[in-house]
Amino acid sequence: MLNTVSYDGPDGVPLLIAHGLFGSARNWGVIAKRLAATRPVIAVDMRNHGASPWYDTHSYADMAADLAAVMDRPMDVLGHSMGGKAAMVLALESPSKVNRLVVADIAPVTYSHTQMGPIEAMRRVDLDGIESRADARAQLGDLEPGVPEFLLQSLDMKEKRWRLNLDVLAAEMDAIIGFPDVSGSFDGPTLFLSGGNSDYVKTDYRPEIKRFFPNAKFAKIPGAGHWLHAEKPREFEAAVAAFLAMT
Repeated sequence: MLNTVSYDGPDGVPLLIAHGLFGSARNWGVIAKRLAATRPVIAVDMRNHGASPWYDTHSYADMAADLAAVMDRPMDVLGHSMGGKAAMVLALESPSKVNRLVVADIAPVTYSHTQMGPIEAMRRVDLDGIESRADARAQLGDLEPGVPEFLLQSLDMKEKRWRLNLDVLAAEMDAIIGFPDVSGSFDGPTLFLSGGNSDYVKTDYRPEIKRFFPNAKFAKIPGAGHWLHAEKPREFEAAVAAFLAMT
């Protein structure tokens, strides 16, 4: 069972939050607390991340099943990046479990980029020799702005270990950047919320999105990139809250 962090809120349809690659439930704490003003919110650590169990696989079918296992009733579901793909597969394979779906800056397509760079950077860190996060930061080397600080949130200094199953994430990278061969469609209300500066949800992808999610709506947050929830948290929260409140 996945590790979960729950935020009490008024009675209503609960919101389940699935984070992206290298993330954790903790990354969503501020937004989860704010969204809990109107409903219960549950954030999860995805498999091979955070305090959740480590497994030998990291497929979207597995991740969707993990999410389904923590749901004791239909919920609204919000997923970012990798978590967004897992949420999409959940909605397609178990539509009765999903009330409304919010997909943050990802599409049901295979991408050409890889995330091996951060994995290789984390592997370079001499975990036995570091005395502080600053030591680890120096060993991570040159990465995109903000990425080292994000990765360091998954470093357990006490145990001198990453809270990420780097070996399995590396072995499954092709599956992570891909999208599984799934059938069916999810007819429920769906919002594809993207960063205005991101190219993860291109206009060319909309026919494929509509094939799976015929009632999909699209919105962008100006000035935000792929990490839209971290770059523009208030705008992100407002967009999600407005969509979930629609009747």
